[in-house]
Amino acid sequence: MDYFIIQEDRSAGYTGFVDASPRWGLPGVYCPLCQDTWSGGANVYPSVDLTPIAALADFETPRAEPIEEYERLCELVRPLLPPGAQLEPGAGFGPLEGKAQGRFGQLFTDFSGLLLIQREALNKLQTEGLRGLKGCPTALRFRQRHSPELLELELLPVGRLHPDCLPPNPQPPCPRCGRLMHPLPDVLILDASTLPNHLDLFRLEDYCNVNVCTGRFVEACQRLGLDGVVFQPLRVNAGP
Repeated sequence: MDYFIIQEDRSAGYTGFVDASPRWGLPGVYCPLCQDTWSGGANVYPSVDLTPIAALADFETPRAEPIEEYERLCELVRPLLPPGAQLEPGAGFGPLEGKAQGRFGQLFTDFSGLLLIQREALNKLQTEGLRGLKGCPTALRFRQRHSPELLELELLPVGRLHPDCLPPNPQPPCPRCGRLMHPLPDVLILDASTLPNHLDLFRLEDYCNVNVCTGRFVEACQRLGLDGVVFQPLRVNAGP
């Protein structure tokens, strides 16, 4: 199976811009073990409705909390998550809210890992039998007469990078908060032993701002003429 990273197509001439965030989110965290304050924020689950939680205000204001409070809030959210979801500081839930403007392709992504799709394009891809395509409504506000109906694709975290593309003797993640101590490598190599066989679209478990798709997804997009993103092939190595 071939795999590709999904990136913005800057040569397509589209002017689409999104300034938005999920309705609810986990706070960032201060970890006493690694002595770091951080928030990831790329793990988002737009299908998750937090309104059953009584203390909903705890998820409405971005901030950092001691790790004990972060872990308490995680346990409130966990029963509402889809199978396969994972939590990290700054994880988002619910519809994407904010501003959008400009001309959008059939697919849209940006530096944050956000992946949007127009409804008609999603319908076409779903008829192709692709696996793992879940489009969720957004609450984006457009200041223009003709605005597209953009859905947010909910991507589950699966798959990891192969050690061959990581620094020699990399420091392991913090055992308390899970923070990785090294940045995303310039050249990405996937670990074949960690890749799913039931999804054509997903984001990496260890670097969740990296959106990955299979060759089947790429072929369908090209055949259907869906634009707005480009697909860069990824090398895949067998497990160590």
